Amino acid sequence: MGPKEVQKIGTAMATLERVTRGEIDQVLEEFLHLVEDQTSLGIGADDYVRSVLRSALGDDKAEGLIDRILLGRNSKGLEALKWLDPRAIAEMIRNEHPQIVAIVLSHLDPDQSAETLSYLPDRMQSDLILRIATLDGVQPAALQELDEILERQLSGKSTAKSSMIGGVKTAANILNFMDSSKESVVMESVQQVDEDLATRIQELMFVFASLVDVDDRGIQTLLREVSTESLILALKGAEEALRDKIFRNMSKRAAEMLRDDLESKGPVRISDVEAAQKEILAVARRLSESGEIVLGGKGGETLM
Repeated sequence: MGPKEVQKIGTAMATLERVTRGEIDQVLEEFLHLVEDQTSLGIGADDYVRSVLRSALGDDKAEGLIDRILLGRNSKGLEALKWLDPRAIAEMIRNEHPQIVAIVLSHLDPDQSAETLSYLPDRMQSDLILRIATLDGVQPAALQELDEILERQLSGKSTAKSSMIGGVKTAANILNFMDSSKESVVMESVQQVDEDLATRIQELMFVFASLVDVDDRGIQTLLREVSTESLILALKGAEEALRDKIFRNMSKRAAEMLRDDLESKGPVRISDVEAAQKEILAVARRLSESGEIVLGGKGGETLM
């Protein structure tokens, strides 16, 4: 199990209270029923997956997908990093070659990668985002070298051509989780080096204004997960179209109360508005990852 799954289970365990004997018996009965239905289809799954994908897509197109499914799964050293604190990861990799650091950051979850990046020197951050955005594949030898640095042995297949790590979307995802001030500095540096690449990254970044492209059901789901105070702060810097969409997806009474709160709210700092928007975006991404909402649209302009 991965770190996030363990955290979810731990949270669920911590909130359990007053579980009855009947509930326990019912859960155990359901578990036994599921176990009894299991078969041996998973045996030899790697070879089966390779065979099916190559038959369907051809050797060239299938190879990258096979790497992502099988090779990435077997990168024990990289996977072990996901259990570490971002500050510890930063200390571990800060003196490594920038390309190695870029591979590590690409492999981590975007929120963990963003926090790790924030602990690295400012002069490194824009260079690493550039390297991540231009990664289009990593040779198994490079992954082997990385796992040796981490004192782990790579168990991936030696026949793989490359592992699908990095790219513009990965860079955009990492920047989405960075503090707004640092994000701006990094993007300015990237733009100075490669304006076209900076534009492509910005187009893939999901910003607060992008919520206007989420469907009504998704907005309603999101609103149930965010606090009123955060919503008020975030909407202080939102365009009218997004405000209207939020109001339309609330009850009439709730919308009127929110409008009143917005009007009565005095001047607020831009940093507070951006922090609230980042908080809501983090919730939106979590709901998107769990399949509860679908995020659509491209990034908008940065708030000033």
